[in-house]
Amino acid sequence: MQYTTLGHTGAIVSRLCLGTMTFGVEVSRTQPIGGVDRDAADRILGRAMDDGINFIDTADVYGSGASETLLGQVLGARREQIVLATKFNGRMGPGANDAGQSRLNLHRALDASLRRLRTDHIDLYQVHNFDPITPVEETLRALDDVVRAGKVRYIGCSNYAAWQLVKALGCSERHGLNRFATVQSFYSIAGRDVERELLAAAHSEKVGMLCWSPLAGGLLSGKVDRNSAPAADTRRGRVSFPPVDEAKALDAIDVLKAVAAKHETPVPAVALAWLLSRTGVTSVICGISKPDHLDSFRAAIDLRLDEDDLMQLDDVSRSQASYPGWIQTYRASNRIPKGYPDLRSSWGPGERPVDPWIG
Repeated sequence: MQYTTLGHTGAIVSRLCLGTMTFGVEVSRTQPIGGVDRDAADRILGRAMDDGINFIDTADVYGSGASETLLGQVLGARREQIVLATKFNGRMGPGANDAGQSRLNLHRALDASLRRLRTDHIDLYQVHNFDPITPVEETLRALDDVVRAGKVRYIGCSNYAAWQLVKALGCSERHGLNRFATVQSFYSIAGRDVERELLAAAHSEKVGMLCWSPLAGGLLSGKVDRNSAPAADTRRGRVSFPPVDEAKALDAIDVLKAVAAKHETPVPAVALAWLLSRTGVTSVICGISKPDHLDSFRAAIDLRLDEDDLMQLDDVSRSQASYPGWIQTYRASNRIPKGYPDLRSSWGPGERPVDPWIG
């Protein structure tokens, strides 16, 4: 296993994170993601820890608390070996204050998560989405309070835009509050939107990037291509989430399969290895429903993609440059004098010039 720090902190986490959205939830027409009962959850957790994974992510809204409840049941004495992350924001009841990031709901949600998870603290407590109603100062002060109270060790956000992340970091700096250590975002070779601004902002401000749905909801499982649609009983067959440009994703799958054949490794391992190679990525969240699904994820850690592999994968999946990114990198070679190639190492994700004279 590979390890790194949790953003700009001293906490060490595995570069693969076990996602538990599937835990404790029965799959149905209205609930397409789930299917892991207690026995399966215990086996998955044991196998993940045997593989060196020490980082687990969940959320209160997963199964309306079912995921946290089951995870709390199976962790037991293993709790102290785990960096445990959960999230709040989503609706957990019918009341007007049973959702969002107000001080009122934050304390209610945290106490409920602690009960379900059978623990006295959360290692990484994340806001699950942006709340346009609650002032960011209110949320950050409440988060700072629970850190100081010992209920939470670090804080993070999820599904934030770049400006929302930077505004929150500025507020923390201005008022001397704990700052977001991580941002959790959808990032995949089938969905590279975060590269437009968010990934560069996070890298610049030393915020760790946690990537959810790295296989785009099973689209990059290796079982889907131009001739094989997602099976009806699979997650992608039940719901097209997260939404991606599937025609472009099929082009990427062609290259993923070719690279996988070259290295004699599963297709998902290539998709994950590509993601782990991206500058600024801290950990990749792998949600699974069977212990043997971990084989492909574990293979990604040992896989070394060469420059040709990375170039092919990058070329087939790259998003079209958006403004102002394309104009800021246009003719960027004018800024770099000849004889100073080492300046390239200072570029963050999304900042690499597109000018052909630089390459």
